[in-house]
Amino acid sequence: MDEKVSYCNGCVIAMQGKDCVAISTDRRLSLSSYTIGEDFEKIFNLAPRLYVGVTGLQADILTVQERLGCRRNVYEINTNSLVTPKIVTELLSHMLYQHRFAPFHVESIVAGMDPYTLEPYLCNMDLLGWSTVSSDFVVVGTCTEQMIGTCESLWEPNMDADRLFEAISRAMISAGCRDTISGCGMKVYLIEHDKVTVRLVKTRMD
Repeated sequence: MDEKVSYCNGCVIAMQGKDCVAISTDRRLSLSSYTIGEDFEKIFNLAPRLYVGVTGLQADILTVQERLGCRRNVYEINTNSLVTPKIVTELLSHMLYQHRFAPFHVESIVAGMDPYTLEPYLCNMDLLGWSTVSSDFVVVGTCTEQMIGTCESLWEPNMDADRLFEAISRAMISAGCRDTISGCGMKVYLIEHDKVTVRLVKTRMD
């Protein structure tokens, strides 16, 4: 991981279940070990049933959010259609690669369901826009090693929404307990074909 990406800490997990997707993040905003805030938003809604989670430098997170929103608007106006998760992945990847010589110090996850087929979609991306599509789970952030281990233990294929929420919550809590620079609670978005449920989960606050 790039040193500047990890400077502001934070982590995001996304998991896929049966006809559902969950994406979760911690709420801590910090500079190294110094806590600045306890309610910083790292997950943004770009379309119905479509979310992007970003970790890294705070200023770059907000810049990526704003510019990606503008590119989404241009695409929807030009094509007269909704963006899909694959289109958002391409838009974000192109934008990050365009700035490869002075990159945005962020890592990203695109998670959601296709608005036309309702097919679940997960993808993570590095600061240069290199993307990896997955059918189980994806992680980015400072406690990536811990999250991968817990996700491999907890994820199962074809989980329903309740089991998916429990799995992603336990994975985030377990990883956060092993990473001193993440935490301050967590936020979970549970995406289903007919609704999106947002839940706050208590974790350690130190």
